[in-house]
Amino acid sequence: MPAAALKPKPLPTQSTAKRSVQLDLPYVPVAKRPLPPGRPREWYVTHNRRLKAMRLAIALLDSGVYVPNQARNETIRSTAELIGVHAPSDTTCHMVRALMRYSR
Repeated sequence: MPAAALKPKPLPTQSTAKRSVQLDLPYVPVAKRPLPPGRPREWYVTHNRRLKAMRLAIALLDSGVYVPNQARNETIRSTAELIGVHAPSDTTCHMVRALMRYSR
């Protein structure tokens, strides 16, 4: 084996990230912005449901639940409690599993 293959690569001296990423717990929610006015009520309900499902899917993936079959309603609801979100409905749990299917 060549000697160059045994040497570890040097660490980059400067980060290419535009902003720092924090992966430590406890979960800190993102600052909320007001939603655009004038939409039908159903739009707001769907929008908030999607945001909640996305937060839950990310939290489940971070906790090691990678397959939608592993994400039963009880698992999703316990994760919601862990990150400080109200318990999701069955529809939102279904949406979380759908997001996890497309995350691969």
